[in-house]
Amino acid sequence: MQKLTLTRRSVLFGLAGGVLAAPMIVRSSAWAASVKHLMMPALDEGTLTNGVREFSLGVKAGQTEFLPGALADTVGINASFLGPVLRLRAGETARFNVANKLSEQVAVHWHGLHLPARMDGGPHQPIDPAAIWQPEFPIVQRAGTYWFHAHQHGKTGAHVWAGMAGVIRVEDEEEGALNLPRTYGQDDFVLVLQDRRFDAGGQIPYALTMHDKMAGLQGDQTLVNGQLGASLNVDAPLIRLRLLNGSNGSIYRVHFADGRSVAQIASDGGLLAAPVMLSELLLAPGERAEVLLDVSAGSPALLRAELFGAEAPFSGSNGIRDVLPIIPARAWAKPPSPALRLSGLPAIPAQTVERRTFVLSMSGQGMMGDLLINGVAYDHQRIDFTVAAGSTETWVFENRTEMLHPMHIHAGQFHIVSRNGKPPEPQEAGLKDVVLTHPGEIVEVRMTFPEYSDRRAPYMYHCHILEHEDAGMMGQFTVV
Repeated sequence: MQKLTLTRRSVLFGLAGGVLAAPMIVRSSAWAASVKHLMMPALDEGTLTNGVREFSLGVKAGQTEFLPGALADTVGINASFLGPVLRLRAGETARFNVANKLSEQVAVHWHGLHLPARMDGGPHQPIDPAAIWQPEFPIVQRAGTYWFHAHQHGKTGAHVWAGMAGVIRVEDEEEGALNLPRTYGQDDFVLVLQDRRFDAGGQIPYALTMHDKMAGLQGDQTLVNGQLGASLNVDAPLIRLRLLNGSNGSIYRVHFADGRSVAQIASDGGLLAAPVMLSELLLAPGERAEVLLDVSAGSPALLRAELFGAEAPFSGSNGIRDVLPIIPARAWAKPPSPALRLSGLPAIPAQTVERRTFVLSMSGQGMMGDLLINGVAYDHQRIDFTVAAGSTETWVFENRTEMLHPMHIHAGQFHIVSRNGKPPEPQEAGLKDVVLTHPGEIVEVRMTFPEYSDRRAPYMYHCHILEHEDAGMMGQFTVV
């Protein structure tokens, strides 16, 4: 990943266009007329009563027109495909009424949130058909972009592929005091990136080949918010893009066609300490990034998602996809630069009570082996270890496979300590809940676990390539 040194000059000039390549030679009006406008997911603020914000969510079957004239069978949450953006506020309590309107069990996981294990929505909290699950927990998150998605073991990949996912937006006083774009659908946009394969009838069948099971399912077309061929028309000089890689197995190198830079201001767990200027960023499944894009010059910007890794050639394309034209309405005066300091990151103690190593491996040879953590596949009945409530631990992920593995830990956020003994790059120096491990790489993370104690309900840790997770690259632990 390309990285530029962060200085006051680079932040000011990066957002003002000083480090941008020549604008794309295309008229906004002509481009805008040729494509449909990108729709934002519905913003759901719930109903607030005595400090409790209550939401009603229905998991239901539907049909979605991805390709003109073809209705695909899908699953959504309060919609035919995907779900709403849930607006939560730190200091409140969130209550959810999650109704399963399907004919099979589902689970809904609140990815990245600090919450009791019984409310986590992992494989141990299935929702039966026609049942309603009612988790309730305080919002103690930093402001940031999180998400919710299916997590029924053995069906996670199929359910997310069908559309069971949505975005969570958490707000707090620290982020609210900053001069940042935050008006949803006007200068603050959610972009959910997901690829899909379509059959001749426009359906998105979840039909895995042996290669899909081992590498993760990749599509040959990339959706943005469940749409193909849309553009984002904007009427603001500085916009905020909340990027989520919601794909099953694809890892994206995200960049603009003309090489322009953006200022990354947040990662999985909220604000970075300071903006980081980047011309590209790497997003694995489950990862999020918030970036600021200066469009004050009035020049269109073409967002690309380039498939990354050894498996990209098997995707059925050349790996480079033009996913979203961004069309400014006009030119503006240069916008103010973001603050050089965004946030004081929560400290995680350097002293840890436990150091654990997780070896990622594959049994057998070729594509016939099992995906393992420390030599074993996931067992629903086995608790792999316990963690002391409120303690800080160091976890080491050692990737002994030839595949990329984005490792996710439930229960909260962690700091990346090192990659092969070297400190992380600035865009990875904030709080994270997914870390991409490369073949042969050793990644060290440090995490303080929540005070929520429960000897029976476990949290999960797993690869976020969903086919890997379903195939057994997952474990579970309790906090006691």
